[in-house]
Amino acid sequence: MSATKDYYDILGVERQATEDQIKKAFRRKARETHPDVAAGPDAEERFKEINEAYEVLSDSSKRANYDRFGTADPSTSGYGGAETGDFFGGFEDIFSVFMGGMGGGGAQRVRTEGRDMTAQVAVTLLEAAKGVEKVIDLTRDAPCPTCHASGAAPGGTSKPCPDCNGTGQRRTQRRTILGVMESSTPCQRCGATGTIVDPPCPECGGSGRSRQREKVTVSIPAGIADGMRVRVPDMGEAGLRGAPAGDLLVEVSVLVHEYLHREGDDLHAMMPLDIVQASLGTTLNVPGLFGDEEVCVNAGVQNGDTVRVKGKGMPRLRGGAGDLIVHLNVQVPRKLNKRQRELLGELAETFGSKTGTCTPLHKIKDWLTG
Repeated sequence: MSATKDYYDILGVERQATEDQIKKAFRRKARETHPDVAAGPDAEERFKEINEAYEVLSDSSKRANYDRFGTADPSTSGYGGAETGDFFGGFEDIFSVFMGGMGGGGAQRVRTEGRDMTAQVAVTLLEAAKGVEKVIDLTRDAPCPTCHASGAAPGGTSKPCPDCNGTGQRRTQRRTILGVMESSTPCQRCGATGTIVDPPCPECGGSGRSRQREKVTVSIPAGIADGMRVRVPDMGEAGLRGAPAGDLLVEVSVLVHEYLHREGDDLHAMMPLDIVQASLGTTLNVPGLFGDEEVCVNAGVQNGDTVRVKGKGMPRLRGGAGDLIVHLNVQVPRKLNKRQRELLGELAETFGSKTGTCTPLHKIKDWLTG
């Protein structure tokens, strides 16, 4: 370590700086001068100086010697005489600079395959039951039409990157307070792909893909439910320079029907009938999804009873179909003509039922005693 260097000036701190201020200054300077991000031929040398300055000023014994004699004599301190906490404290600082957001840790391979994309489409309940094809507008990174996804201009070639020898990673060595550290970083020249194109396509800049607007036909299968997804292979983001593309995942929204309600693969409908039909039984024409369904109602049904019609619900994705469930709503007439009242009165006598309209006196009595 040189005795002529001003370590305080190198870190940009005052001589009275606290230990915390020195640590913060070191981290800031290390990020600014790291060879992976700093330009200039002297970037590595400046980074070494910062490590050297921090090695001295972060150690209380070395800093005291430096302040007193202008040098930090290794024989007065160092790793052999340092406390365990100081040693691992220095390691933590270096680790936070190299690994904490600087990208200087383990080797990382760039993703060449295209990513999946998502889209939405709405269908009616009938379309969901029958199956339908929908056309959607999609903007995506598609294979470049100019270079046919190669990334190279006409007459251009693709070859291994000379900076990383086709690996996509550059191995670098740095001298730190812990000695020489070796790390792998993504190669900036080839974008960590391991290959370069010369010259690159003017349309896509060498990536082999460009932003395009397309119309995509999506086949919606019969029986699909709300919220399900349909996968369209290879219609997601295009891969880098001809690598496999991602898929398009289309989420289906099934619109609400005007009178049918879906629960799973079953369809539910509400049908009114009068007291005579409920008492004697009847046949109802129930509007179904594919047309009217003739539903037999047994005599004596009650309000809220249901009739199940097998196989007249939603088609299932793997074959078969759900049921149509008819909910019966027995309606009592609010007004009767004279003949209807007479007939119901005769019927009431056969049942022994007490009938009659409440008079205003009855209503007052009910109110007073209620």
